Amino acid sequence: MKQNSVRLALLFLTTGLVILFLINISVGSVSIPLMEVIKALFTNTGTNADILWQFRLPKAITCVLAGSALATGGLLMQTLFRNPMAGPDVLGLTSGSSLFVATLLMAGRYGSSIGNLVQNPWSVAFAASLGGAMVFIIIISIARYVRDNTSLLIVGLMISAATSSIVSVLQFTSQADDLQTFMIWMLGSVGSTNWYELTVLGIVISIGFVISISLIKSLNGILLGESYALNLAINIRRTRILIVITTGMMVGVVTAFCGPIAFVGLAVPHLVRLLLPTSNHKTLLPAVMLGGAMLLLICDVIAQLPGRTQVLPLNAITSLIGAPVVIWMVIKAKRISV
Repeated sequence: MKQNSVRLALLFLTTGLVILFLINISVGSVSIPLMEVIKALFTNTGTNADILWQFRLPKAITCVLAGSALATGGLLMQTLFRNPMAGPDVLGLTSGSSLFVATLLMAGRYGSSIGNLVQNPWSVAFAASLGGAMVFIIIISIARYVRDNTSLLIVGLMISAATSSIVSVLQFTSQADDLQTFMIWMLGSVGSTNWYELTVLGIVISIGFVISISLIKSLNGILLGESYALNLAINIRRTRILIVITTGMMVGVVTAFCGPIAFVGLAVPHLVRLLLPTSNHKTLLPAVMLGGAMLLLICDVIAQLPGRTQVLPLNAITSLIGAPVVIWMVIKAKRISV
């Protein structure tokens, strides 16, 4: 693509992100006019400022961070496996997090100490992080010995299937209240993070972004094939491990604080390619980061049902928006590629 076209597309995405961010913090059960939003951002006094700084700004920033992280993880996985249907959860990290959260939430009735632990606001995030980390260690250990990416993909899918089956058993044997709590967590949410949690989320995701940017040359080489990558003196094993580490970090921390958010990582790279038909990760990576943030902001606005007190499940909105788009892309292009 021409450099001017790339700059114009990135400018369009950046402008769209800013507009969607302002819309996101303006709508809700209480509608706040745009000028009042801008005023409240700088005064930090009054009811509108309290609503913005305590609830809406953390939620909107969570959307930006989580959407960008999941979309980046999806792009890395699609490039690593050279599979357009690969997403950030193909390594089983989300399933591992779900298993540990299910164990925590559904085991509370077996002991007062566990029940008290569930009441801790950090307990679910810690359990999700621990579950993702356990699967992450297994995947990293296997990645050091498995030479081809297809085998690594199969291992990740099998780990995901195994952990999902254990979660199903826990659901079958759990009480109704515990099951409801777990199912609410599984629906995904960006509205429960506070500023301290946002700091942790931002630091981890920022580290993931830095590593991803440093891998741009290697990602381009892998996309062209391992032989080409070797000719460019790219260490494939090191690159693969770094991709797994980066994706694991970002997906793990998002799942810990927001629950398993579906479809964003799978759909966004393809949606971005409609605007930027290129395989160069120097262009794709920043565009995907912006696109992921935009998509999650849009989904959150719809889920808020502006003007009402009800909030729809976030995963329901991401799937309703993303699935028809990908189906349309497959029908139109006959095939999709990375």
